[in-house]
Amino acid sequence: MAHRASFRTLDGLSPKGKRVLVRVDLNVPMRDGDISDLSRIERVAGTLTALADGGARVVVMSHFGRPRGRATPSMSLRPLAEPLSRALNGRAVGFVEDCIGEAAEAAVAALDDGDILLLENLRFHPGEETNDPAFAAALARLGDAYVGDAFSASHRAHASVVGVAKRLPAYAGRLMQSELEALDAALENPRRPVAAVIGGAKVSSKLAVLGNLLDRVDMLILGGGMANSFLHAQGIAVGKSLFEPDMVGTARDIMAAARQADCQVILPTDAVTATRFASGAAQTVTAIDAVSDDAMILDIGPATAAAIAERLEHVATVVWNGPLGAFELDGFDGGTNTVARAVARLSRDGRLVSVAGGGDTIAALANAGALDDFSYVSTAGGAFLEWLEGKPLPGVAALTA
Repeated sequence: MAHRASFRTLDGLSPKGKRVLVRVDLNVPMRDGDISDLSRIERVAGTLTALADGGARVVVMSHFGRPRGRATPSMSLRPLAEPLSRALNGRAVGFVEDCIGEAAEAAVAALDDGDILLLENLRFHPGEETNDPAFAAALARLGDAYVGDAFSASHRAHASVVGVAKRLPAYAGRLMQSELEALDAALENPRRPVAAVIGGAKVSSKLAVLGNLLDRVDMLILGGGMANSFLHAQGIAVGKSLFEPDMVGTARDIMAAARQADCQVILPTDAVTATRFASGAAQTVTAIDAVSDDAMILDIGPATAAAIAERLEHVATVVWNGPLGAFELDGFDGGTNTVARAVARLSRDGRLVSVAGGGDTIAALANAGALDDFSYVSTAGGAFLEWLEGKPLPGVAALTA
């Protein structure tokens, strides 16, 4: 993980007259041919505007979908030029039908200071995902400097993420910078005590996360289906709840390691249960050691949620990944909502630095009406998870001084 002082930012780039290649993430969700969420487009506007206003000739690169190295019309970036222009307050955005070769080189050569050009989907070429040196060199020929502004792609050692950064002076864009600074404040150089709220369905998918966090946080708050495996490991019957029998030994090991690291593990003391996994299913609130054989734990209980919210009054930093229950079902979002709103209130009051990430996490926090009050919410998905796991991210390493 790059610390704030170790990566170059736009403050060190004199952009006027330079061709600046900017790697962004325009891999927006689509529904029936329309963009269903513009946030990824809107979030890159700051970097692109700063560069264009500084007189750069801005060349925008992105992937979209999984065309597997073939030109696929349905995955063209052409339809994104107009929404990108809108996000830039109407500034014109040109488009060229390839990202390397004669057409791209001619389009870049025609740019004036302050112009913005969007290249076609990087993944139309197999060399993007294999970080092929020839493809990376062809991209690098289009620029005098490189700006990485796609933290969400930084766990991929792709040509546009790593290969170009090695061939040109490389800088972090404003979005990348804000993400790295938020993550630095969350785990690298946090205010203590630090609590991690980790939920989701399976221990197996979060093993590396839990292993990395034990030495970094003071309190590990577990919820969702994964908590059931820990409860079962303590001899608590979880009825028909989702849990992973083959993870019980691992759960015991994690709890032993937590004791060794002086990290407190918080598990549910009560639960909201139902006999079927369905919205509006009849629910019962029960002590965690009194779950009936035919019941499923679908949410942390109100006493657990209130106790967690009270504990969070005494921490300075929270990292959140994963919902604490089946929040997508009517009637089973109460625990996640209570804790999320507590974090939101403390963050709003300036008492807490809160960083969250992951697709289900964002949906759960939005459902709670808490999303906008968190200090930072990462939309990076896989890159955020790999950061939580403590893995080095190639796209971040490529920007370090």
